[in-house]
Amino acid sequence: MAQTYLIVGAGNMGGALLSGWLKSSLVNARNLAIIDPNPGIEAVYAIERGAKHLADFDGIPRNTKTILLAVKPQMFPQMRRQLAEALGEDVLIISIMAGISTQALKDAFPGADIVRAMPNTPAAIGKGVTAFTADPALKSEKVEAIKTLLGATGKVIRIETDEQINAVTAVSGSGPAYIFNLCEALAKAAQSIGLPPDVAAQLARETIIGASALLEASDQSPTELREAVTSPGGTTQAALDVLMADDGQGQLMRRAVVAALARAREFSE
Repeated sequence: MAQTYLIVGAGNMGGALLSGWLKSSLVNARNLAIIDPNPGIEAVYAIERGAKHLADFDGIPRNTKTILLAVKPQMFPQMRRQLAEALGEDVLIISIMAGISTQALKDAFPGADIVRAMPNTPAAIGKGVTAFTADPALKSEKVEAIKTLLGATGKVIRIETDEQINAVTAVSGSGPAYIFNLCEALAKAAQSIGLPPDVAAQLARETIIGASALLEASDQSPTELREAVTSPGGTTQAALDVLMADDGQGQLMRRAVVAALARAREFSE
C-alpha cells in the first residue's frame, strides 16, 4: 500500500506545496490526508479528487509516513501532543512553520526524522524557492526524497543551520510580499505624477513582471542589468540617486528583513 502524505494546515503556503505535488504527479490525491477546518482552494481541489479531509488527528491513516506541518507557529503548542500521539514510528516531518526550531520539533516528535523548510508562495506556479535544513546523519536516499518533494515547486537549496532558516524566512519566505508592496508603491507614485489609477496599476504590474522575466532569462547579475538601463545623468540615474542614497531603498530593505528575522526568532522562544 502506498504511503499517506498528511498535510496539517492547507492555507497559502501549505496549499502551494500541495499544488506542486499534484501538478508534478509526485503525489496522488488519493494518497493525501488534510487536516484544516478551512482548507484553501488547492486543498479543496485535492479533496474533490479523493484526498481525505480529516476533522481531527484521530482519523490519521496508519500508513502515514510523511507529514507537512504548515500551520501558523502560534498553533503549534496546542496541537503538538495530539499529533504526536496519533503518529506511528519511522515518520518524516517537514515543518514550514516560521520560527519553530528543529530542537522543539525533535522534543515534540521523538524518533521522527525532522526537516525544517521555508518555501514561498510562487511555489504554487512552480516558481518558488525552498531552503531546508536536515540532520546531517539523515540517509542520502531520504535527503533525495525530500529534495524531490520540495523541488516540485521550484528551486531547492539545502542550508546548514537552524538559524539560517529564520534568515531565509525573512528573505525569500516573506520576500514575495516585499515585491508586491513595491508594485503597490510604484503604482501610487505613478498616480501622484498624473497617471490615471488603472494605467498606473498596469504599468507598475507589467514593469515588475517584465523585469523579473528579464532577470530570470539573463546571465547578467542584477547589478549589471541595473547599470545597462542607467544612462549617466539621465532619468533613471536621477531616480536611483534617491533609491540608492544612504537612507534609501537599501537601508529600508535591511530594516525590513531584520524586523522579519526578529519576529521569526520570537516564535522560537
